[in-house]
Amino acid sequence: MKKFILLLSILSFLGCKNEQSENTTESLENEEKTKAREIAEAHGLENFEDVNEIKFTFNVRVGDSVRTSRNWTWTTKTDEIRLTEGDISRTYVQDDSIAEDEKELDQKFINDSYWLLFPFQLVWSDAEISEEKTAEAPISKEEMKSILVSYSSEGGYTPGDSYEIFYEDDLILKEWIYRSADGSRESPTTWEDYGEYNGLKIARSHKSPDGSFELFFSDIEVN
Repeated sequence: MKKFILLLSILSFLGCKNEQSENTTESLENEEKTKAREIAEAHGLENFEDVNEIKFTFNVRVGDSVRTSRNWTWTTKTDEIRLTEGDISRTYVQDDSIAEDEKELDQKFINDSYWLLFPFQLVWSDAEISEEKTAEAPISKEEMKSILVSYSSEGGYTPGDSYEIFYEDDLILKEWIYRSADGSRESPTTWEDYGEYNGLKIARSHKSPDGSFELFFSDIEVN
């Protein structure tokens, strides 16, 4: 789920019509980027540059049982990342030359940190972002604003995935629908139990419609 490029198709016309089409497309692209940035900034993006280290535990509960628990320490200035699972700790540096034996570790970190800081990925990653619309949120059934965030079918660990996010006037995410690239999986979850950590607004809980599944964060520290 790394770096993808927003592509807009433009029909070519002669003279003024061509110029008008290009200006319209440029305006639309700027509007979409602005909306993405507004959402990211509502979650504290402007404060991230002051962050040196983030610690968090990624947990998955199914029914009454916690199936997954991974503790992470991310030194943001150097991209040194440490994972602790049980009594085992591993450390790597996230760069352009990740060793083969570190790719599984990197994939876990990208997944877990993506849930933690997804609103910032609207700016950090080159996703294709749709125009804002009004739609019914999948869990609450309330009418909210919505945009679709789609990733390229090439590159990354899960190419072609998309996320339809739902928010209100405050631009804070309330719900989303994750859709796999092949359409075989669609998972709506909540964005709730927000906490503020040195200016970063983080949703600590994500629940399925019936509550039988919960992805949640604990031990969050932002330094």
